[in-house]
Amino acid sequence: MTDQELVRLFHEGETRGAFTVLVERYQKRIYFAARKMVLGDHDEADEIAQETFVKAYDALKNFRGEAQIYTWLYRIMMNAIIQRSRKKKSRPMIDVTDFTDILESPETNPQEQMQRSETTRLIEEAIETLPPKQQRVFIMRFYEELPYEEIAAIVGTSVGGLKANYFHAVKKIGDYLKASGKIMGEPDSFQAEPLAQTDGI
Repeated sequence: MTDQELVRLFHEGETRGAFTVLVERYQKRIYFAARKMVLGDHDEADEIAQETFVKAYDALKNFRGEAQIYTWLYRIMMNAIIQRSRKKKSRPMIDVTDFTDILESPETNPQEQMQRSETTRLIEEAIETLPPKQQRVFIMRFYEELPYEEIAAIVGTSVGGLKANYFHAVKKIGDYLKASGKIMGEPDSFQAEPLAQTDGI
């Protein structure tokens, strides 16, 4: 059955059966998306996923198909992470291992390998300096590889504004790394796409 058919059944009263199928369909994707943002913490990611579906169950009666179900669930998950980070008085943390691997060549010499841990720390620091909205956009685009249209629906901005946020996030991270003196030049992975417009920053 399609997501739309399951939502229709939910609205018609087949709540548990229809929602169970949606959970089975998207639980793993939501869990792993959450896990990327909490430094791989299984327990916290599991709690976030459970919280996401509890909130989704309560809200699904008002869902009118304004977005894809996964986009809608992802938005709920992001809000749950943001609320948790506010309670902890800190921003969501993310795992930068993949990011470091992109920045560094597979054929690193011994000196470069010695600098790996320092580079990892600097990258994490750089991402943490981003404003919350730019940080979330960067995570969703770079790590999740979500289409701009989906991210725009999640954060509530135009695609042009979204690209502006991503561009500025990329530039700030590159500038931070260069200013540290540990990274020479701007990494190729920080080449942003041309901007259509600059609203939504």
